[in-house]
Order: sequence, then C-alpha cells, then structure tokens
Amino acid sequence: MRRILKAASVLVVLALAAPAGAGSRLKDIADFEGVRENPLVGYGLVVGLQGTGDSLRNAVFTRESLVSMLERLGVSTRGTRLNTRNVAAVMVTASLPPFARRGSRIDVTVSALGDAKSLQGGLLVVTPLLGADGEVYAVAQGTVQVGGFQAEGEAASITKGVPTVGRIPAGAIVEREVPFALDDLDRIRIALRNPDFTTARRVAEAIDRHLGLRAARVLDPATVELRVPEAYRGRNAVLLAELEQLTVEPDQPARIVIDESTGTIVIGEKVRISRVAVAQGNLTVRVREAPQVSQPPALSGGTTAVVPRTEVRAEEPAPKLAVLDTGTTLEELVDGLNALGVGPRDMIAIIQAIRAAGALQADIEVM
Repeated sequence: MRRILKAASVLVVLALAAPAGAGSRLKDIADFEGVRENPLVGYGLVVGLQGTGDSLRNAVFTRESLVSMLERLGVSTRGTRLNTRNVAAVMVTASLPPFARRGSRIDVTVSALGDAKSLQGGLLVVTPLLGADGEVYAVAQGTVQVGGFQAEGEAASITKGVPTVGRIPAGAIVEREVPFALDDLDRIRIALRNPDFTTARRVAEAIDRHLGLRAARVLDPATVELRVPEAYRGRNAVLLAELEQLTVEPDQPARIVIDESTGTIVIGEKVRISRVAVAQGNLTVRVREAPQVSQPPALSGGTTAVVPRTEVRAEEPAPKLAVLDTGTTLEELVDGLNALGVGPRDMIAIIQAIRAAGALQADIEVM
C-alpha cells in the first residue's frame, strides 16, 4: 500500500509539473462585440511653465486661445501685446474604456502644438474631450508629468526623452457614458485579432465543447458568431467571462517580417525551405593613412612638407557553403545562417535570395 501511495504521489507531482500547452486564452487573441475603447481628443492650454512655453509671436493660435480664455474669466486683453512664454497650446488625447461610468477617471496624454520647449511643471486647465460624434465625454485637468527634460546654456544644451509630451494619470473625469446594452444581444460576434480560418474553427469548437451544444459558427477568417444559449439569456456578461478563459491554440501562416531600416528579422515558426545550398562572402576594404613629414636639411632654404602615404588592402574571407535540407525548420535555418557568420543585414539578402530561387515556403513582409 505504501508503494502504491508513493507511486500515486509521484504521478500527481509529475502531472502538476508538466509544461502547459501552447494555447492562449480567448481574451488574448480575440475581441468581443461591443467591448471596445473609444478615442477622445481635445484642445487646451497648459499654464505655469517656466519660460518654456509657446512664443506668442509665432504661435498665433496660442495667443488667441489665451485671449479667449481670459475673456471668459472676465479679463479683457484684446488689443494688448502679450509677451509671456509660460503658456503652451496642447492636444489632449485619451481612450474611454468600455462601459466606463459617469464619474470614473481615465488617464490622458498631453502633446505640445506650438514651439514650446518643455511641458514640465505645467498645469492643464479645464479641457473638454470630444468623441467622434462631437459630444463631450470627459473633462481633463491636472498637473502634467513629463518623463524627459531639457537644459541649455549659452553654448550648449541637452535634451533627454521628449519633454513636449506628458501624461496626467487619472486626469479626466467621465461625464457621458457610451450606451450599449450587452444583455440585449441574442448573438455575439467574436473578432480575431489575427484573422485565420484554422484559428476561427478552433475557437468555435472550443466554445461548443464548453457549452455542450452547437452554438458557434465561423463567418469568416476574422469572425466567429455565437448564439446566446437560453440558459445565459440576460446574463451575457457571465457568458463572456466564461468564454474568455477558454484555451485555444492559434494557428499562424508561414511569414518572415523584415525591417531593412534597422536590420530586424522576425521568422515565424511555420517557415520551411526546400533543399538549397547557400554561400555568402564579404569583401572588406581597409584604407590606412600614414603621412610622413619631409624635413629639409638645415640652411637649405626648403620648407617642411607632409607627404601622404596611403595603404589600401582588400580582404575577402574564405568562402563557406552551407546546405539546408528539405523541410528545414526555423531553428535549423537560423543555425545554418549563423554558421556562415553573417549579420542581420546579410541574412536579409540571403533570405530574399532563397525566396527568389523558389526554395522558401513563406511570405516575406518588408516593413
């Protein structure tokens, strides 16, 4: 009996220690209909800057906005010459979370519009935030927090980060709610973030297994439609809470993404190549300057001169040839390219050459 119990405990430990599958939660690969953010935008003024704001002579919109704000507060400044650099015109952006209720707070981002040098230490005055329909959904105000800084003197200056962009955590109060009756839906659509027929079919099958009935169907590579079961009518939030925890293994096409500007290469797991031989060599040219000074003898009347001496040498490493067999995987492809001793930019040329030879079974996307 002790041996049986000991063996059973070992099996339990091994089961708990077994690695999880490669599946992802449904909430991480798809979005539910109606559960979405809404962008907000507004125009406002940041005051209290230490001489780093807009130049009112160049930024006409800042001057007009300042005059209009003062007039609303009972101060008339029209016809006078304003010469302050403590004010900056800014664009205020935010995202209204789904089902945000009136009175809740959201973060906002503040970005300078004019020639302000820094928003550090500034205060955003009351700024309405508008939605795409032109209605005011939130009102922002607060102290701007800037991650970068700028310091300068008469002969030098230093700038770190972007001092003309800042954030106000919880800087806006929601004043209007976006109406959406989630419980009134009898059909819910699930949108995949990476459209794929195989992934959509797996999502529909996982939902049907969880509910124990055929309630989901694939409409297209990006959409799965779910018919709300009778047991969940009026409780769609509970249904979505259960579905978003389902584990689905997403499929992906064979694709290679190349960013030639930075030399970045991202190779998908499904990339395969046919049998092909690859050779790569770099020609290195080295130029060495060793000027010599020509000194004439004493009392000769000559002048000292610098005589140029240039040494040019061309080196080409020994050629290497690597054979990549049919069905080569991602790991083998990378190992083969690394065996040639090539860098990222040379790898880009090799990958494009393999594709031109018809030996690459993948799409190449150049950014």
